[in-house]
Amino acid sequence: MTLIANARLIDPERDEVRHGGLRIEEGRISAAWEGGEIPEGAIDCAGACLAPGIVDLGVKVSEPGERHKESFRSAGRAAAAGGVTTMVTRPDTDPPIDTPETLEFVSRRGQADAAVRVLPMAALTKGRQGGEMTEIGLLLDAGAAAFTDSAVVRDTKVYARALAYARSLGALVVAHAQEPGLSAGACATSGKFASLRGLPAVSAMAERMGLDREIGLLEMTGGRLHIDQITTARALPPLERAKRNGFDITAGVSIHHLTLNEFDVADYRTFFKLVPPLRSEDDRKAVVEAVASGLIDIVCSMHTPQDEESKRLPYEEAASGAVGLETFLPAAMRLFHSGDLTLPQIFRAVSLAPSRRLGLETGRIAEGAPADLVLFDDGAPFVLDRFTLQSKSKNTPFDGARMQGRVLGTWVAGRRVHG
Repeated sequence: MTLIANARLIDPERDEVRHGGLRIEEGRISAAWEGGEIPEGAIDCAGACLAPGIVDLGVKVSEPGERHKESFRSAGRAAAAGGVTTMVTRPDTDPPIDTPETLEFVSRRGQADAAVRVLPMAALTKGRQGGEMTEIGLLLDAGAAAFTDSAVVRDTKVYARALAYARSLGALVVAHAQEPGLSAGACATSGKFASLRGLPAVSAMAERMGLDREIGLLEMTGGRLHIDQITTARALPPLERAKRNGFDITAGVSIHHLTLNEFDVADYRTFFKLVPPLRSEDDRKAVVEAVASGLIDIVCSMHTPQDEESKRLPYEEAASGAVGLETFLPAAMRLFHSGDLTLPQIFRAVSLAPSRRLGLETGRIAEGAPADLVLFDDGAPFVLDRFTLQSKSKNTPFDGARMQGRVLGTWVAGRRVHG
């Protein structure tokens, strides 16, 4: 039995912050109380925040194929240090996770090596090439949490067939909304900044057009669809209409697109090169408001490790992506301290909503819920040094940034894995 007392309990389910404590038995929360009572033998949190552990939907772990960039062991340590208790991993590995055998390999490796829960997603099409759908039923039986190519499926007929088949099995499909022709070769968002820097750019309309296609196919085939990232204001009205029309659609956004904008690229800083590219400040503000209202359901890290060699290149040639497991929570605290989001709103988006979308019991501070928890000091200041990160790859845009929010402890099924 573990007792955790004198904490600010962040409860996204009840949309409140209250002072109290928890009792943990057999991996679950067995009791919760309010007030400052500190039972004998309890962990005294001294007023720090205690919240449901983060469920990070869209983590890339580079096994198999590129273990030098990130392994399940290093990603698990980074997740625990960042308060992430469940990693929902992407299939864009080398080779892709497109067969039951590959899925079972990563599942076993994740369970054996990672300090946190690992739920692997599987590819929607074979080789992620968009030509033929995978054995969705067999992959679902093997434990696939969802299906995605982590890219646009260009062949609409193949994609529609895969969506319809996934619907018949109740499987969740995760889509990337982008018009592939317009976005090919682009590394910035169209506008004055991209023009002044001479960078190949893509209009924000490419995301809107991609989302319109996704919604049209969802209307045609039915099923369950999650859009991995919505990053522009132009994409919000069709998303709102689709939800109002009763479609089973949710949407996410990365923490980087919520806290950074195109000007952060400055003089071609490749650690800020992401997919989609960073957007305008107006887009960033619109997307933050959409998270606050619940129109955008989920916030994730989109953790994408890249080695130094692939980032230390001219901006157009550099690899896209940033690590985010360990910086996820401190970056989210920027939105809290700026007054844009409350703590319950943040944990609704990073914990409760992804848990519900995936049919998990996590994401709650309630009796009977799994004891997946993060204890953190929301105001603790520090300067981030990327070389102290647990990830093998150090490609973070927050290197040298002043941040607030330090993780003090992480529990998975009642077992302390950090702090």
